[in-house]
Amino acid sequence: MIRTVLFDLDGTILDTNELIIQSFIHTFTGVTPEPVTREHIIPNMGRPLLEQMMYFSGRDQVEDLVLKYRAYNIGRHDELVTVFPHVPETLARLKAAGIKLGVVTSKIRLTTEMGLKLTGIYDYFDVIVTVDEVERPKPDPEGIIKALQLIGEDTAGAMMVGDSHYDLEAARGAGIPSVGVSWSLKGIDYLRAYDPTYIIQDIRELLPIVGVEGVIELETDGTVSGERA
Repeated sequence: MIRTVLFDLDGTILDTNELIIQSFIHTFTGVTPEPVTREHIIPNMGRPLLEQMMYFSGRDQVEDLVLKYRAYNIGRHDELVTVFPHVPETLARLKAAGIKLGVVTSKIRLTTEMGLKLTGIYDYFDVIVTVDEVERPKPDPEGIIKALQLIGEDTAGAMMVGDSHYDLEAARGAGIPSVGVSWSLKGIDYLRAYDPTYIIQDIRELLPIVGVEGVIELETDGTVSGERA
């Protein structure tokens, strides 16, 4: 029985995709010999920011790039961040059913809390573990284990929901089921390559997966609800 559902943030419950892409493009304009484009950025979304800065720049010292990125990202945050469809009501249903909820993200706490509060879903979560609270971010399972410890649960009743292989591999490392979300910019074929337990087309498909009763009307393309990956 699932008692705890942990969520990735960016690209899973919050649509921060355009903010992230624009922040990277702004940061690297005039910095790299060749432009850093969407095609470069999307496959790397989900990695800790410091790693991405080193990867794209080829530099070991990237503090200036991190500061440039964060200034732009925070400046345009409220303009470009939204919550994905049906997330608030799904979180409310899970919470009402007694499911404990958490966020495990590779973002810093400042912008994590900004996004959750902006979209009105902050109070649904029992625990938030950001990159600031771990030594080894996803795909290491440290964040998942820490979140479960903080809310007094164990891996036996937990599940991780995410949009990238960092989330799916972290779940596997923690020994818990994983759910890949089809609205990932990386696509379903990418998700399937990392063998999630489930792939969902609509966040409301989580409800029957975790055993929350009630009729839900899904607006999907006909894919079976909560299909096994």
